[in-house]
Amino acid sequence: ELPATTLSKYCYGGMFYGCTGITTAPDLPATNLVDYCYSQIFRNCTGLTTAPELRATTLAMGCYSSMFCACTALTEAPELPATTLANECYSTMFYNCTSLTTAPKLPVTTLTNKCYHQMFYGCTSLKNVDFGDGVYEIDESAFAECTSLEHIVLPDGLKTIDDRAFQDCTALTDITLPADILEIDQLAFFGCSSLSSIHYGGSTE
Repeated sequence: ELPATTLSKYCYGGMFYGCTGITTAPDLPATNLVDYCYSQIFRNCTGLTTAPELRATTLAMGCYSSMFCACTALTEAPELPATTLANECYSTMFYNCTSLTTAPKLPVTTLTNKCYHQMFYGCTSLKNVDFGDGVYEIDESAFAECTSLEHIVLPDGLKTIDDRAFQDCTALTDITLPADILEIDQLAFFGCSSLSSIHYGGSTE
């Protein structure tokens, strides 16, 4: 357990980086976070199978960035209860977590700059994503190279799909887009070689 409830900037950054023998993460009871406080804390912990509970509801800049990056044994992500985000707060959080099968629900209605940037990049076992009802933007490369994703239903209210958001999702066969979406980057689905059906506003293309 890391018992501190009052943190400082970068305080646990990279603390267990590359500790391949850790299987269960220590408890993280802090709810008042600061910039980059947990950034890269478990990065490259390739034996980690159990993530800690994340209790904070208000996040700070980069607080969880690369937190579990390349934790290749992690199969289940922790819940993300935060309702107030900050720039880059979840950036590359689960990057290359190749055993992760289900993404946590993303319920927030007000996003910040690069908050989901490359969040699940390279999660090659990821099959299910619950976008929640509040997501209005899918960040750059958020789900790039998630090669097990087959079906995506994007929620009403989604306005923007950014550059390479689903690049090289080679198993993706069909997607459902809301009728009121405003912008889809031209490379959003680049390399989705199995994509054959797009449902848009009740129609099928």
